[in-house]
Amino acid sequence: MTQVQFYHLTATPLDRALPKLLEKAVSGGYKILLVTGSDAQAEHLNHMLWTYDPGSFLPHGTTAGGHAGQQPILISTTFDAPNQANLLAVTNGAIPEHPETFERILDIFDGNDQQATENARSRWKTYKGSGHTISYLKQNQAGGWEKAAT
Repeated sequence: MTQVQFYHLTATPLDRALPKLLEKAVSGGYKILLVTGSDAQAEHLNHMLWTYDPGSFLPHGTTAGGHAGQQPILISTTFDAPNQANLLAVTNGAIPEHPETFERILDIFDGNDQQATENARSRWKTYKGSGHTISYLKQNQAGGWEKAAT
């Protein structure tokens, strides 16, 4: 089954935490589908990944930008993965219709938003009920990740 990891943001916003998670995934050999809630958010993340650190480079593109099948990190508003992604990073709280098509899912949510936290709990139950392996990582004050009991 798919390994689902919940990332509970508390110390830094998505724009600061996401690039480090993606760098680690790329260095681990994953092809990534990054799903967000709107075209505007997809374009925001696209721009942010080009500019977050002048000393780093994360190869990526959007479905609107063309060459979607060739992108190591593809930013999209849907779960279609023309880049043959094996890792799904979700920032909009959605659950894919077929999560088993991915080896790993990173479910990233804002722990400072009560509704986002409640929705994450609901997704946890859905994934767990489907037999997926679940883990939970919470951000510490320094912005690092600590695995919590599941």
